[in-house]
Amino acid sequence: MQKTHRVIVVTGASAGVGRATVRAFAREGAQIGLIARDTKGLHIAANEVNEAGGKGLAVPADVADASQVEASAARIERELGPIDVWVNNAMTTIFGRVSDITPEEYKRATEVTYLGTVYGTMAALKRMLPRDEGTIVQVGSALAYRSIPLQAAYCGAKHAIAGFTDSLRTELIHDKKNIHLTMVQLPAMNTPQFSWCRSKMLRQPQPVPPIFQPEVAAERIVWASHHKRREVFVGAPTAIAIEGNKIAPGLADRYLGRTGFDSQQTGDDVPADRPDNLFEPVPGDFGAHGIFSRQAHTEAATTWLAGHKGLTAVAGAAAIGAFAFVFRK
Repeated sequence: MQKTHRVIVVTGASAGVGRATVRAFAREGAQIGLIARDTKGLHIAANEVNEAGGKGLAVPADVADASQVEASAARIERELGPIDVWVNNAMTTIFGRVSDITPEEYKRATEVTYLGTVYGTMAALKRMLPRDEGTIVQVGSALAYRSIPLQAAYCGAKHAIAGFTDSLRTELIHDKKNIHLTMVQLPAMNTPQFSWCRSKMLRQPQPVPPIFQPEVAAERIVWASHHKRREVFVGAPTAIAIEGNKIAPGLADRYLGRTGFDSQQTGDDVPADRPDNLFEPVPGDFGAHGIFSRQAHTEAATTWLAGHKGLTAVAGAAAIGAFAFVFRK
């Protein structure tokens, strides 16, 4: 019997970009295995898939545990069928200076964001390699190339994902495997993480403007699952940050050292009893959007940019020129 709808796996599916991505795949009628820690949001997200015309399966798991990821993949294939697309999206982070973050916090953020991607990729490959087909989408960030202050744990994990992905890609090429591997690099997103991430700062964390709604990322993740692109940049700010960093990383260091602290904080204080999801999920359903919807853009130039890398490099050079002008003052 020919399969009529793809089987998709999305990690970090209960909120933010993952939640928006699940909704986008559901509109295609996909059968979706939703992996996240066991929360109300995970099960509501699965019901949203069913209501949209797809089939949702909530699979509670902590992606930092390889055995849980493997068991989740086995269950999804048993109940939904062979996995066509695996999207590694789960993440967690800590905002703060390098010296203020504990070894345990670094370990946890790395295990979820980086090793969670490794474990998800391994589970997907275990099933895709024998069939010699499938697509793995790594959800990355402009911060996989251009690090910023106060996010060392997250930047380090995203850099690691890029290195891991490039290494695996060369192995698949060598073995002549028909498995597509792509990384979708995101700009600043309006997701709930800024309300529940662990923070060492006195003021409310925020994404570095310009900010985009998670549906912008979700649309490009779904697009990447259909197209054979090595890498997809979401939005002009991502392309400018990545290409500009190749040209003058030292100037970018100085610019971010000067602006990166204030641009990642609002004027509001962080409540002393603020919950965080680093080690345990925050109860409730938080949906896809964070608290910055008034500033967030709903569209981004993406497909055009993907086909015009030369011009994005020029844009990056122009951005570096602007940085240089700032530092003349």
